[in-house]
Amino acid sequence: MIKSLKFTIPVLALFLASCSSVYMPNVPNTPMLSKQGEFSGGAHISLKGNASINGAYAVSDHIGVLFSGSTMNNERKSKDFGHKLIEIGGGYFDTFGPDNNRIIEIYGGVGKGWSDITFRDYKDDLLISSEVQEVDYRKAFLQVNYSSKKKNNLHLFGTDFPINYGTALRISHITMDRFFINGVVQPKEDNIFFEPVFFTRMALSKTFQLQYTTSTNIG
Repeated sequence: MIKSLKFTIPVLALFLASCSSVYMPNVPNTPMLSKQGEFSGGAHISLKGNASINGAYAVSDHIGVLFSGSTMNNERKSKDFGHKLIEIGGGYFDTFGPDNNRIIEIYGGVGKGWSDITFRDYKDDLLISSEVQEVDYRKAFLQVNYSSKKKNNLHLFGTDFPINYGTALRISHITMDRFFINGVVQPKEDNIFFEPVFFTRMALSKTFQLQYTTSTNIG
């Protein structure tokens, strides 16, 4: 039974990522669950057009399950980048501190992704070469989320909008299952990425929130 709902509407999700990477991270799931029966859902989009959806449900007072998905199709003259990624996971959450107004979550999970990248070189506006990279990969991740229920108020148009802050630290291990360049099989690679996330949420109502997210990936 779903006892309460929380939906997050994106204001902006800002990501800084390596241009050479075939891995485009999604927005980490930060539901900040606090009791059994809670459901949290969110949608986000980055400046580059990477769209993500997140969902989480508290199956007990301390156990939560996660689902995430993202997609992107960015086409430019010299480079096209497209990807899809899905994730599932689960873990532990708890409240602590004065009046139990702080939340910590520890989640682990797995995912599957697909990336297609096309590079083009031009001379005098004429295409002289192109390279197409196709990658399938799987990932495993571990993340820790922290937030406080203690809220500050933003006063706008005669109304107080509660604001709170949080952070998430995620480590992702990416392993290629398939790697082609111009249709030719390439040696598979793997890498570990550290993905710190900082977010600010403004409550519009008990159900809907606006969220601003800043993140980077290092690896």
